[in-house]
Amino acid sequence: MLRKKKYIVERYEGNPILTAEDFPGDILWVFNSAVVKKNDGKYVMVCRCEDSGLARYLWVCDSADGISFKPRPAPLPMPHGNPIFDKHCRGRNPSTMNSAATLTYLDPRITCIEGQHYIIHAAHTDFECQLGLFKIDDGFEKLEWIDLISLPDNRNGVLFPEKIRGKYFRLERPNSGAGNKHIWMQSSPDLIHWGMPRLIASTSDTGWAYTSVGPGAPPIRTSEGWLCIIHGIRKQAGDSVYGLGAMLLDLEDPSKVIGISKRCILAAQKQYELDGQTPSVVFTNAAILENDGTVKIYYGAADAVQCLAFAKLADLLHACKHE
Repeated sequence: MLRKKKYIVERYEGNPILTAEDFPGDILWVFNSAVVKKNDGKYVMVCRCEDSGLARYLWVCDSADGISFKPRPAPLPMPHGNPIFDKHCRGRNPSTMNSAATLTYLDPRITCIEGQHYIIHAAHTDFECQLGLFKIDDGFEKLEWIDLISLPDNRNGVLFPEKIRGKYFRLERPNSGAGNKHIWMQSSPDLIHWGMPRLIASTSDTGWAYTSVGPGAPPIRTSEGWLCIIHGIRKQAGDSVYGLGAMLLDLEDPSKVIGISKRCILAAQKQYELDGQTPSVVFTNAAILENDGTVKIYYGAADAVQCLAFAKLADLLHACKHE
C-alpha cells in the first residue's frame, strides 16, 4: 500500500546553523553537537570540531533562542593530568600522524542529572571505541574527567536525565560482537559501574534502518513515556545512508519499548546533508522539548555542518505508537 506523504519534521530554513567559518582558527568541520537548555532559559551547545590536522575539539557555543549560536573564543581545555585520560583519549597520538591511530573524544551528549551536567562521549582509545564520561561546571568552562565507562567496542552512549528506581540508565550501541548494530541499555548505581545489559531495539524493528540502529539524543520525559530520537543506517550501493527515527520507552521500566517509528522522520536529502566529509548523513546528539510542544532536533549533516529541525511532540509520539 502506498503511504501518504507526511512530513512531521521540518528543517530550519536557515540551515546550517553552524559552519567552520563561524569558528576562529583552523577549523574545517563542526557537527554532531550536544545541546542543553539551562534553567535560565539560555542554550549551550558543545560542538564536535575538527581541524586540518584532524585534531578534535569540544567547543562551547551560546544562544538565547536555541537557533543562533555564537562560539566562545576558544575550545574547552581538556582535563590533562589524569593518567587514564592522557593515555587513552588525549586527542592525538604524538608518535604518529596516522589518523587511524588518533586517540580522541567524539560525539558528545549532555545530560543534566540532579543539577549536575554530564557529557558522555565516544572515546577512540587504544582499544577501539569506548564510552567516556566528563562532568562540567554550570558555566561550561571546566571539564572534569570521570572515567572510561564501557568495554570496547562501544559508542553512542546516551544518559537518561534522571534516576529510575534509584539507578542511572543509559542507551548505547555496541560496535562489534554478537549484539552489535542494535540499541542496548545498561544501568548503574554510580555512573561508573554498569551492568544488567538489555537489548532494546534491533534493525528488524524498523523498516528504514536495516544495517544499524543506534541512540541519538538523550531521552525526553513525556506523559506517555521516554521519547528518544534515534538514528539508523542502511546500505545503498555500498554506501551508508543515515536517517532519524523516534522510539518511545516505558517511564518506569525503560527496557520496555512502547513503539518505534516505522519510517524515518528525517532522511538525508538536502545538499548540505548529502555532500561533506561523509555523504548522506543526518545524525542527532540533542533534542530539546519546548513549553509549546515543539521539539528542537539538532543534527550534524554529512559530518561537516551543524543543523536544526523542528517537530511537534504529539506527532513524534503518534509516529512511535501508531505508525
